Amino acid sequence: MTNQEYALIVQLNEYGYGQGDASYKAAGEIEGITRLVDAFYDFMDTLPEAAKLRSMHAQSLEESRKKLAYFLSGWLGGPRLYAQHFGSINIPGAHRHLAATPEDADAWMLCMAKAVDLQPYEPSFKQYLLQQLRVPADRIVEAGRKPL
Repeated sequence: MTNQEYALIVQLNEYGYGQGDASYKAAGEIEGITRLVDAFYDFMDTLPEAAKLRSMHAQSLEESRKKLAYFLSGWLGGPRLYAQHFGSINIPGAHRHLAATPEDADAWMLCMAKAVDLQPYEPSFKQYLLQQLRVPADRIVEAGRKPL
């Protein structure tokens, strides 16, 4: 670990991200998360780099928007809305049938990075959030490599 990486970890821990509901609050609670998710899917709808990713979704993104916002609510330490409305979820398992590639994960992260950039989050939270979101993106790719 470099000194710069260590300094970042110390800084992020000072804000308490990942502890209790600190990340949920930093994201603006469900209203802020919904704005993030709407921007994310707007980018998925319009960025040429995300065309393949977009084709993996239904024509209407209404349900996907709701599910991602609800999932992120609980994942960030807020109310577990996804579980309340849809039951439990295993993110890699739920996406395994898509056989996502590293390029798909990169397209997903590109849409998310652009969406995060539009939000009025603290810069440290933006960086933290994108680092954390890379983990499930990569796990979905790994799950897609396993036979159904």
